[in-house]
Amino acid sequence: MEVYLDNSATTRAYECVRDIVGKVMCEDYGNPSSMHKKGVDAEAYVREAKETLAKILKVQEKELYFTSGGTESDNLALIGGARANHRAGKHLITSSIEHPAILNTMRYLEEEEGYRVTYLPVDEYGRIRLDALKEALCDETILVSVMYVNNEVGSVQPIAEASAIVKAYNKNILFHVDAVQGFGKYKIYPKKMGIDMLSVSGHKIHGPKGIGFIYINEKAKVKPIIFGGEQQKNMRSGTENVPGIAGIGLAAKTIYTDLDEKVAHMRALKQHFIEEVQKIDHTVIHGLYDETSAPHIISVGFAGIRSEVLLHTLEEKGIYVSSGSACASNHPAISGVLKGIGAGKEYLDATLRFSMSEFTTEEEIDYTLETLYNCVPMLRKYTRH
Repeated sequence: MEVYLDNSATTRAYECVRDIVGKVMCEDYGNPSSMHKKGVDAEAYVREAKETLAKILKVQEKELYFTSGGTESDNLALIGGARANHRAGKHLITSSIEHPAILNTMRYLEEEEGYRVTYLPVDEYGRIRLDALKEALCDETILVSVMYVNNEVGSVQPIAEASAIVKAYNKNILFHVDAVQGFGKYKIYPKKMGIDMLSVSGHKIHGPKGIGFIYINEKAKVKPIIFGGEQQKNMRSGTENVPGIAGIGLAAKTIYTDLDEKVAHMRALKQHFIEEVQKIDHTVIHGLYDETSAPHIISVGFAGIRSEVLLHTLEEKGIYVSSGSACASNHPAISGVLKGIGAGKEYLDATLRFSMSEFTTEEEIDYTLETLYNCVPMLRKYTRH
């Protein structure tokens, strides 16, 4: 049996997405900037995807820009937002457990462009401390970035509360949300929640890789970071990736159809998995695992076994999982997220992430549990103490 439980790293594309991407690549392959019929046909896919995404988020189509993925969207939000507002101040705020696309961009802005960054601490469940956010705000603050769902432990951040604190202090501070793990699992309404910029990636929602988008409130001041042929109102130049755009539009439409049922399915499997995996001695679930946590992510520490060893043992049985964040690189390192939530030393290099999708079945979960019951005690027996 093959069991794919690494959906936070990437997802299997919907078949309808595969079909539309192929159609656009091989039949409707015009450049959307061309004035002839092939170009007009291509532009129709871009327009339809924007309409779909605007309806889902309840924003205006003109506030959406297509990018190469979540990382580029994050870079545009942070670098473009910081550069456009630097005259008002050079202080930025983020959390200590963000995705590397945020943390490494913040470090770049610190080291190369002279900005000052505050990294907010989190509680033992991976949620930002709102009192620390209040304390960090100052006259120099121009941008705050907080992720919707943590990609390693599944903690859901108090986005609306954080935005309210920021906007009460100064309504001109840009509030950005990396929603790569949240979009497709939650109904997110940026206008209602006080979000100025929102990053999304296609391959996390059963769409293609190499495509994403960013919502930028029409009143937000953001400078482009890519220059060229002035496509997308000069905010993100470059010939639009029409196959990818058609794919992400259809993936978003599909994932948000019957979303509540899909989320309930994943939550039930998550609850079942957690109840059963805790029967193994010396295991711990990192973060919260009730209704306030993400429905698809489970982070489990297995004391006494290196995560890489357990990962490859499961792989031999056809079970695919992740140690920490597969988005960073394939080189294992101690997780900054686990350190940030104060995980025990024995779990820092002994934790696996199991992440599900709507396609995950109870049979797959039971097979994974049975494999863990067998291999964890065996591996511990051969581990040097």
